[in-house]
Amino acid sequence: MIKVLIADNHPIIRMGVKNVLETATGFKVVGDVSTTTELFEKIDKAAPDVVMLEMDIPEINGIATLRRMKKEYPDVKVLMYSGQSEDVYALSTIRAGAFGYLSKSSDIDYIISAVRKISEGNMFITNELAQRLAFDEGTQKPRRFFRKLSTREVEVLKLLASGKRNKDVAESLDLNEKTVSTYKARLMKKLNVDNMIDLFQQAKALELY
Repeated sequence: MIKVLIADNHPIIRMGVKNVLETATGFKVVGDVSTTTELFEKIDKAAPDVVMLEMDIPEINGIATLRRMKKEYPDVKVLMYSGQSEDVYALSTIRAGAFGYLSKSSDIDYIISAVRKISEGNMFITNELAQRLAFDEGTQKPRRFFRKLSTREVEVLKLLASGKRNKDVAESLDLNEKTVSTYKARLMKKLNVDNMIDLFQQAKALELY
């Protein structure tokens, strides 16, 4: 059971998020708070796995609250969410220690997938944002996302994106098929996707084919 604490100063939002999570399997909302004072008091009592933290929560801004949480409660994973633009805040919150960022304009289903993914220790951003972040704002050139990929991972991604099957990739790179499958899983995790279509979109955005 994934224990979730919701921190947002809007009662209707808290109620809506709580309803979404509690109607899904495997989630338990252990509390909802409207201020940072309430948040830190509740964390001690409820011991949540994941905190959904609104960027503009009163008293202390979201980033400062996040940094304090990472210092005092390093095992609690934080999903930041806000009505503010993903493009503006997603990277800054993730750099500050959040495991993900979700816009309030995102599809409701993203709440479930985001909290579940973060609870497992994985990062979460929407596929749409991942695509936008693949480009530098000024030049519209792909960011060097593949700096975090090994040379062999880039080779595997190129071959998969060109339409080759695991067996063909294995033969081309003198690997076994199980190793190719391992590389594929690593690529999905590093590029924050969960299906082959989105993986190929990332490869295209990175100009790998």
